Amino acid sequence: MSQKSVLFDAPGPRARRWIALGNVVGALVVLGIAALVVAELARKGQFAASLWEPVFTSSAWQNYFIPGLQNTLRAAAFAVVGAVVFGLVLGSGRLARSRTVRGISGVVVEFFRAVPVLLMMIFFWLLFGYNKIGEEPAFLAVVVALILYNGSVIAELVRAGVGNLPKGQSEAGLAVGLTGGQVLRSIQLPQALIAMLPALVSQLVVVLKDTALGQIITYDELLRAAQIFGNGHSNNLQTLTVAAVIFIVINWALTAVARWLSRYLSGRTSGTTAAGPGIGNPTVVAGRPGGPGNAIAATGDATAS
Repeated sequence: MSQKSVLFDAPGPRARRWIALGNVVGALVVLGIAALVVAELARKGQFAASLWEPVFTSSAWQNYFIPGLQNTLRAAAFAVVGAVVFGLVLGSGRLARSRTVRGISGVVVEFFRAVPVLLMMIFFWLLFGYNKIGEEPAFLAVVVALILYNGSVIAELVRAGVGNLPKGQSEAGLAVGLTGGQVLRSIQLPQALIAMLPALVSQLVVVLKDTALGQIITYDELLRAAQIFGNGHSNNLQTLTVAAVIFIVINWALTAVARWLSRYLSGRTSGTTAAGPGIGNPTVVAGRPGGPGNAIAATGDATAS
């Protein structure tokens, strides 16, 4: 089948010329606005060397930028691990056969998806601070809030990933005597997780960016460290620019990894699944997640066991 979209007709020569013209005009407008901003900043002396030099000193990086970046990455790392575990539990709960479990999981997911992350950070910061829970209430508040919100998003990714698998996957497991829970854990979730990897990596970008909200509750992450340094040297624009560049580089790297994963998994999962040497030990040559080949492989595994 053709890979072209059937939702609308492909633009003709005239439409392509108008699209190209619109792109050129839009680019010129953006460049014009950028030039005006740069000219205004230059007029106010924001490009003076005396404002930029403190940013590139060893003291600035050793005492502010690097510690702030370490705190950002630390909070993001804990939040990602917790969000994946929380998301898998809730996602599995939303797929459970029990209506009660599905209902409770659904309420939890929808609640934490609806509450703003900053509001949760402030709530947990006050809760942990007043009750003297932990040595770093701000850090705990940032991590818990990010786990609850992003875990709810990951739970929906899990549910959607399993829901996109063909029914033959579960029917093959049930036909060989597996229970519904065993089918979910052994057949459906592994395939759904592989298909979800690019989306999960993209979610890391959201987690990393949302750690910057921790500066509201005095968590010493990268943005807050840059603000403190900028206030002390009266060059907030310069220090925040450096912090923004650091965020952009890290997020760009994560986005590149997500694109590579998407291409890699697409290339690795576009063919069929062939059984390897020995019954019940299938070798996946290039099975498409959710494809019929994987259902056969899963059946072989279950039969052998």
